[in-house]
Amino acid sequence: MADIAGISFDEAKVDAVLAPFDQGRLPGAVVGIAIRGRPVYRKGFGLANMELPVVLAPTIRMRLASISKHMASLAYMLLCEDGKAGIDDPLGKYLPELHPVTQGVTMRQLMGNISGLHDAYEICHQFNGMGHPVTSAELLSFYRDLDEVNAAPGTAWIYNNGGFLLLSFAIERITGEALEDVLRTRLFEPVHMYSTLLRRWDTDFVANSAVAHTIGPSGDYQKSNFFGNAWAGEGGVVSTVDDMLRWLAHMDAPVVGSAATWRAMKSPQTLANGTSTGYGMGLHIDRYRGVETLYHPGGGLGSSAQMLKVPSAGLDVVVLVNRQDVHAMTLAESILDVCLTGLEPIGTRFTGPFLTGVFRSPTTDRVIELFAREGRQIASIDGMDMPVEPDSGGALRPVDFFRDVKQAVMLPKDGAQRGCGDRDKPASIRLSDFGNIDELVRQAPPATPDISPLAGRFHASTTGTEARIVATDHGPQLVTRGRFGSALYTLDCLADGVWRARAPLLWYRGGILSFDRKRATFRFFSSLGRMWGLNFRREV
Repeated sequence: MADIAGISFDEAKVDAVLAPFDQGRLPGAVVGIAIRGRPVYRKGFGLANMELPVVLAPTIRMRLASISKHMASLAYMLLCEDGKAGIDDPLGKYLPELHPVTQGVTMRQLMGNISGLHDAYEICHQFNGMGHPVTSAELLSFYRDLDEVNAAPGTAWIYNNGGFLLLSFAIERITGEALEDVLRTRLFEPVHMYSTLLRRWDTDFVANSAVAHTIGPSGDYQKSNFFGNAWAGEGGVVSTVDDMLRWLAHMDAPVVGSAATWRAMKSPQTLANGTSTGYGMGLHIDRYRGVETLYHPGGGLGSSAQMLKVPSAGLDVVVLVNRQDVHAMTLAESILDVCLTGLEPIGTRFTGPFLTGVFRSPTTDRVIELFAREGRQIASIDGMDMPVEPDSGGALRPVDFFRDVKQAVMLPKDGAQRGCGDRDKPASIRLSDFGNIDELVRQAPPATPDISPLAGRFHASTTGTEARIVATDHGPQLVTRGRFGSALYTLDCLADGVWRARAPLLWYRGGILSFDRKRATFRFFSSLGRMWGLNFRREV
């Protein structure tokens, strides 16, 4: 395993990676590279705003999205250093007005995405739609009423923007200050990041800011406002490539945060089952082609970001993108490919045989669909389509953009004997989700999909969500109405009692409806994996 990487920096090779975006008609990307803290590459490609002749540059503000999470975590850890808080304090110490299911979750668990709580942002986006202005306080209101959880605290790693919303409110409760002021005075100003700030909305005017661009129904770019709701420590920070290079250099010799604080933030947390999550406090710790990396990506409507360090090589990379059809994480890895030596070789792509079928867990109701698409094995776990490749033991693991998802689909040890006549059509499979094992059983395809037995109104009382299942001339549909808006999905039948919900043009919205035998209830699993089985009951 290549534990230590070398650097072979060639500006022309990096330029070649970014050549497709070197134009002045469409949005693009900004890239910064530093070696041992010294910037060696700072370039922008494409337009900051398609309405104006302004080219992206390393000094233009762009959204960091979820990169913000480790900054909010550091702000809380500074309060721990001050003696005003504790890393394992229960959330109820600071927000006692919330539902009892939140009270015992620790601040460490919130910062490590292992709280087990439902994600308020996921509830809002899935059932209220997007584009409705929803404040942070309104999002927090879900946690006053929601008595369901995804999992017990500390037992599962489930990415959770809502956890960092709770962290943000706790910081404000402890300090008596707005989060933007805490971040500015405690983090950004000491590191001389004067272009970096917390920007809760995209509807205000912030000087020197790029615009995010989504893809509309006609295939043209459209202006985006980052989901429409307010953002805090889970994704609200905007910055520049130049400021982020300063931040990455600072992480090697910090003036903000003690050595013990940074060790804790960079240390992967461990689940109750003994599995490492590969995630500290707002930071991923992983390997790319055999070399350890420290990073966090960020994504929004029409934008993405990646902040990445290769500690053994002293290499820092920042990529900020303002268009939906390009992802910063993929660009950053392409940059590593041309800047690092000693990497493990890229494996050959799996060409089959491909597994097929729909599988459902009799204990959790989770659903996995296996199929081939464009010559690749796809595992759709709760409605999230991910390319997967077999590892040395034959387990199918996510690759490419989904590489940091620690899930694996496995055949039972006697899978060849238990199959439906062919090994590519097993009778059951097992899902390992961060070491938690769930067995799923093959479901027979529906002879004639019929929505009529399921049609009607359902209700999830603790989220204030109404769901209607209707038959239309355009096919079966799911219509939801929540506290702050509504959403529409098309429905596709995968098996008896199993339907997939899809949102037009938004691949990350939707999920799986898993019905009970009497069709009196269904459980909703979101495709982003942040909502496990929210319960809906039929209205009589």
